[in-house]
Amino acid sequence: MNDKLPKIKIDKKILFIVLISFFSGLIGGFLGNYLAKDFTIVFEKFKIGSLQQFQQKESSEYLPQTSQEDAIISTFKDVSPSVVSIIISKDLPIFEEYYLNPFEPFGGDPFGFLIPQRRQKGIQKQEIGGGTGFVVSSDGMILTNRHVVSDKDAEYTVLTNDGKRFTAKVLARDPVQDIAVIKIDENNGLVPVKLGDSDKLQIGQAVVAIGNVLGEFRNSVSVGVISGLGRTISASGGGAVETLEDVIQTDAAINQGNSGGPLLNLKGEVIGMNTAMVLSAQNIGFAIPINKAKRSIEQVKNLGKIVYPFLGVRYTLINESIQKENKLPVDYGAWIISSAGESAITPGSAAQKAGLKEGDIILEIAGERITTDNSLVKIIIKYNPGNKVNLKILRRGEEKIVEVTLDERKE
Repeated sequence: MNDKLPKIKIDKKILFIVLISFFSGLIGGFLGNYLAKDFTIVFEKFKIGSLQQFQQKESSEYLPQTSQEDAIISTFKDVSPSVVSIIISKDLPIFEEYYLNPFEPFGGDPFGFLIPQRRQKGIQKQEIGGGTGFVVSSDGMILTNRHVVSDKDAEYTVLTNDGKRFTAKVLARDPVQDIAVIKIDENNGLVPVKLGDSDKLQIGQAVVAIGNVLGEFRNSVSVGVISGLGRTISASGGGAVETLEDVIQTDAAINQGNSGGPLLNLKGEVIGMNTAMVLSAQNIGFAIPINKAKRSIEQVKNLGKIVYPFLGVRYTLINESIQKENKLPVDYGAWIISSAGESAITPGSAAQKAGLKEGDIILEIAGERITTDNSLVKIIIKYNPGNKVNLKILRRGEEKIVEVTLDERKE
């Protein structure tokens, strides 16, 4: 049997379509493979270039990891050129040791007995301390603590961030607050700081302190928060003890030498001046609100000195316990009373001229009530010598209005 394969009749149109599809797929695959390789090369080059750029930037400059960290770094960079170190120098005697033979006038001591003695051998200028300050005007005015420049016989030198030295002159020492204004040569090139508003501070707000720590480590930075507001403390320094009212408490480290340095918010604004620390505790420091210092700065610019009003009374602030203990008719106000054998009314003062007497209770000053949180000093410090203010007083159970013309407080 002769087997024959069946004959298949192929349509020419179908054959044409198949051939076209075959060659199209072949060409498409070739091009796809080529383009894929080219894209991979470009992508790899992009990755390598980006990585190199990132690594190069990372190696040349540290990138802050948080917005707060960025703000702290920016604050220091912006403000530190305006923060200065204050060096205190004084002429002090130099002593030398020598030995004296007490028997020399009698022919000498055969046993060679000598007594050590000291004698002065001239004087020499020596550094006796240091502090911090910050520039508040383009003509070279610098704000610092009064206790930093309290020695009137000492010389003061300002050392800038870039190592330049200027001789400083003390323009004014605040007679009430721990504030002083000094000045250096006008051609100093220093930029004044930005002053913020200390009345808007909040507890928990982040702050930065800059200062000349221990008089040795210039422009040292510490960071913390505002721990309290409106504090009243007794501070000692320079041989004096004083009460500071309405100061800022912070846990940013305030060390010796930080005195007079700025306390800043994270906008780079000065909101306080570092002034005191607690030696028996950790991270409890205090700063004078900058709004108090603004008054002193303006007075030095306009008057050449810092002046305060003076009423001329000695008093006790009344609270509930003082009221009960002394059977007073009110639980607020300033009770005029003598203390430590001194008169309750200063002779010749504004209070005496206005007719105030011992035993009077000053309830209000210009309509502002006197309380333990809003003391007489805190209210009256808002005025200037020569201002006339009305006092509401309580005398023998009767309220009276008394007009007083404030005097100038003497240092």
